Amino acid sequence: MTGPSALTLAAVLVLLTVVAVVMRPRGASTVDFYLAGQRVGVATNAWAICGDYFSAASFLGVAAAVYATGLDGAWYAVGFAAGFVPVLLFVAAPLRRFGEFSIPDFLGRRLGSEKVRLVAVGVVQLVILSYLVPQAVGSGITWELLVGSGLLGLSPYATGILVSTAVVTGLVAFGGMRGTTWTQAVQFLLLLGALVWLAATVLGEGFHYGDAVADLSTEPLVNPADDGGLATEQNALHPGDAAVFGQPGARYGGLGQFALIVTLAMGTAGLPHVMNRYFTSPTGAAARTTTVWVLCLAGVFYSLAVMLGTAAREIVPAAVADHPWLAELTVDGVLRVPEHALPVLGRIYGGDAGLGVVAAGALIAVMSTIAGLLLAAAASWGHDVYERHINPRATQRQAVLAGRITTLVTACAAACLGLALRPETFAAATPSIVATMVTWAFAVAGSALTPVFLLAIWWPRTTARGAVAGMITGMVVAVAMFTAGLSADGGLLRDALVTPTLVAAPLAAAVTVLVSRRTTPPPDVEKSWLIMHGTAADRHAERLARLVVAENRRRRAARRTRRARG
Repeated sequence: MTGPSALTLAAVLVLLTVVAVVMRPRGASTVDFYLAGQRVGVATNAWAICGDYFSAASFLGVAAAVYATGLDGAWYAVGFAAGFVPVLLFVAAPLRRFGEFSIPDFLGRRLGSEKVRLVAVGVVQLVILSYLVPQAVGSGITWELLVGSGLLGLSPYATGILVSTAVVTGLVAFGGMRGTTWTQAVQFLLLLGALVWLAATVLGEGFHYGDAVADLSTEPLVNPADDGGLATEQNALHPGDAAVFGQPGARYGGLGQFALIVTLAMGTAGLPHVMNRYFTSPTGAAARTTTVWVLCLAGVFYSLAVMLGTAAREIVPAAVADHPWLAELTVDGVLRVPEHALPVLGRIYGGDAGLGVVAAGALIAVMSTIAGLLLAAAASWGHDVYERHINPRATQRQAVLAGRITTLVTACAAACLGLALRPETFAAATPSIVATMVTWAFAVAGSALTPVFLLAIWWPRTTARGAVAGMITGMVVAVAMFTAGLSADGGLLRDALVTPTLVAAPLAAAVTVLVSRRTTPPPDVEKSWLIMHGTAADRHAERLARLVVAENRRRRAARRTRRARG
């Protein structure tokens, strides 16, 4: 267990994020609860998206993957950051111009179908649960290292999951999107601050990235084995050779590396908690500018994460002799749990206070992402299901209450799944359990939602039946493939199965196109197309035309009335 200074500092930093919710004004309407009144500025929204997106997989998982597999772990950073390029080019502006509450809401209105809306709600909930579980695992790992003891007879791991989930659920239910936006903005700034402090400290102590990669690559890469010792990693690109830190192949073959990047890049555009944030921007131009900010911040964030994962690999073995507490966390100088890389670096250089800063960053990353996911769940169930199907005459108060109840139910389900999983169960098969589990969420989103999403935005011929068929195809293929991949022995087949978007997304797109060509598109497709892709002048002209038509109808009706009276 660590000293009280680490716990106190971590508690203070986390408390700052709670104050952000309490201090912000709240609204009682659904637009306020789900979309923060659609008045979120560019910088604030960019920080909030980063707080949403830079989850435990980004803060703990990327550094852990680099620590465990070297260059292969850096593909996570590449894929996570690259995901915002298609969002910038193809999604952000038209999505905001069309304007709705959520992805299911957008698809339902764009394609004129409640069935599309309900199927999308089901897929969104699967993505949200898949993304929530690794956040819960990350909070359990962090609590276990920071506190080392549980509450009310629970294990430290279980306590971390339950405490973090309970706190965030309360904040979301209390503050809605407006409070959560400011919470996530503050959380991201604190998270980035912790990463910058640790990077500056490591560099100040003489660490050089290039030299470290060269030194680490002189010997075979080893990691803890099931028997308690160390095992040499084999190069997946060159069977029979040992893997080294600075060369690809320690975890993935050529196909696996490509499939991982495609899965992460495609999945970003289908993540409900990230895409819902674009509906909070005031205009389409603001949504596009926000994405540019996010891309720049992502480049900085992931570069630091990759560097620090490398630093941990070089520094920790030499630090064992001077820091006896490292003995129980390592096997011959190699960390048993790769996700401990950043917290251990923080404690090596900053003592208990340094551990408190990094642990607070990890908990903040978890809390921020959980908040966004719970709001996305509330929007899809509370707005798309409750308001439209269960109680169409619901008052604003009832609709908001339904959203708050949804956050509670979803949080409980994620906590239960997180408690059922232990990092040790998957440690031998994955470079980072947190990063790998988040990849599953990206796989479902990129396979089932993103292809249909992009076609609905950019192909006018998309139909409701085509979208339903495409979403179901992508979801079923993705789930079936990575379920089969978990039981595969390894190698090329396993790499392809556990990152299924490379196969599932084209299938989903093809099915959507084939079915759409045999069915009828919605009647108002030209109007939707003008809203999403027309220039400001086009949209202004279209509004004027509607006003002229309405005025002519009013005049004709008035003339008929005068004739009837005359």
